[in-house]
Amino acid sequence: MSSVVARRYARALIELGIETNSLEAIVRDVTAVAELVEENAELRDVRQNPQVPGAARKAVFMDIAQRLGAHQMSKNALNLLCDNGRLRVLPAIARALREEADRRAGVVRAHVSSAAPLTDGYVQRLTQALEARFQKKVVVQRTVDPTLIAGVVTRVGDTIIDGSVRARLNELKTDLMPQ
Repeated sequence: MSSVVARRYARALIELGIETNSLEAIVRDVTAVAELVEENAELRDVRQNPQVPGAARKAVFMDIAQRLGAHQMSKNALNLLCDNGRLRVLPAIARALREEADRRAGVVRAHVSSAAPLTDGYVQRLTQALEARFQKKVVVQRTVDPTLIAGVVTRVGDTIIDGSVRARLNELKTDLMPQ
């Protein structure tokens, strides 16, 4: 149910952003607020706790938007979410908003996990290779995962390219096990 609501709000925000030439700002601002709330337990409590009065909740979220320098359309969207009691689905709205904006722009996101931080040169070559493979503009999002031992795991949508040492060791183990 929340994903349906999130997609509905995201579509409305996309259309509003296109109409007002503020799509990039709306996506950026809503995503930033959603990430901030997900990272902060006190803000999650303000968002979810029914004992927090609606006016106080709205004031907190408007203050966050103001401090982030959010576009007026983004503030209006947050206001509407507060008024309609939809702040619970803010993270889902942010994800749906990003996905729809990317889809319309012909962009795909590659989530790249590596055992150690990647150099900018490596990321640039990886981006070019992924763009050639997927025939779309690729935005690389990096994370470090020390459990990989070495190598890189890349996820683009449903496609996973596992070039980690851990995966190679698992393949070796499978090949060496008697059947």
